[in-house]
Amino acid sequence: MSTDNQADVTSHARPLWAPWRVSYIVNAREQTGCFFCSKAEADHGCDCSNHVIARCDAVFALLNTFPYCSGHMLVAPCRHVADLSEMTDAERLGMMQLTVKIEALLRRVMHPDGFNIGINLGVAAGAGVPGHLHQHIVPRWVGDTNFMPVFADVRVVPEALDETARILREAWDEMEAGASSEPRTT
Repeated sequence: MSTDNQADVTSHARPLWAPWRVSYIVNAREQTGCFFCSKAEADHGCDCSNHVIARCDAVFALLNTFPYCSGHMLVAPCRHVADLSEMTDAERLGMMQLTVKIEALLRRVMHPDGFNIGINLGVAAGAGVPGHLHQHIVPRWVGDTNFMPVFADVRVVPEALDETARILREAWDEMEAGASSEPRTT
């Protein structure tokens, strides 16, 4: 393709605006230390602003700040630990138990068609925070992989994290209290 043709193509490109994301990007650059540890140690009154959805004895769950899609959650031990072999039995069991509950929560609220659930150990495996083990729980819908990640290296997340966190936290509280309510239909 010639340079002239490239200019023609890009002149018709429309910008994709997501101005609310800049605060996450700036904060991520300025963050020192382990963000999992800071969120685990934070006053529980800060859970809303930290997008923490649930806490159990040795583990907690929060929305991924840089999600692949809406509802992308992380489950991590409260203690700074990098490898499965370094975890206590209580941490490993707690992580799996909370993962099961978060999967149920996401099914109830977001109605995904499936999930990607996994742990990336080490930088070579794709771990974004290699020093603090965490498990990804990514809800998936048939047809959710579109052209944006392939052609533009962009992910489209249709709902702000604060709103997703609010909805999931309310449903978590209801689920934990044993309340039954109508699931979200959007």
